[in-house]
Amino acid sequence: MAVIHNTTTLTPTKLELLASWLPGQPWYLGKSEQPELARTGGFRLDDPEGEVGIEFMTVTDTSGDQPVMYQVLFSYRGAPIVGGDEALIGTTEHGVLGQRWVYDGVRDPVLVAQLFALIVGEAEPQMQSTSDTPDPSVTGWFAETVASAALASTTVTDDPDGTDLLVETADDGRQLTIHINRVLQPGRPAEAQALGHVTADAPLPDGTKARTVFALVR
Repeated sequence: MAVIHNTTTLTPTKLELLASWLPGQPWYLGKSEQPELARTGGFRLDDPEGEVGIEFMTVTDTSGDQPVMYQVLFSYRGAPIVGGDEALIGTTEHGVLGQRWVYDGVRDPVLVAQLFALIVGEAEPQMQSTSDTPDPSVTGWFAETVASAALASTTVTDDPDGTDLLVETADDGRQLTIHINRVLQPGRPAEAQALGHVTADAPLPDGTKARTVFALVR
């Protein structure tokens, strides 16, 4: 289980790293090269090996005429991924753990594997800021029973609509697309033809929360 160090320091902070990285993404809707970001929610997953931190964070950018809520998938590592420079968001100094390499998690095989495990019911979502505490507001669903959540390969594509993960299952070689909603639309239902999804609560402007689709399987 991941241990969350809520009272330590992080330099630079996650939001500071994001402020530089986010405007360069094809799904970023803002006009400003300096987004004004606030953390508005999210959840975590555990790495079974205990080596990689996995976080699904929602942030809201208020730099434009209307606020926009983004989903960012972080993976945190104590050493760089070999050949992973393209996925690197930045490095930060953690007050307890030391230097951490922060990656766009859609390109981290550990995060992708645990995301698929969540979808098929083999991983338990965790509270974002509390150690060893399940988050029952996050649910995964898949229309079929799978023999194993293991993946053989993943191909990642970013475009203005979000991020697509083309995954191949290890047991039967089946290919599926996991679509990551980078711009979140709280309250909008999942596509009727979806094979699976991840949903969680996200805030509405009036302070209430609505079920929100974080990822879809097609």
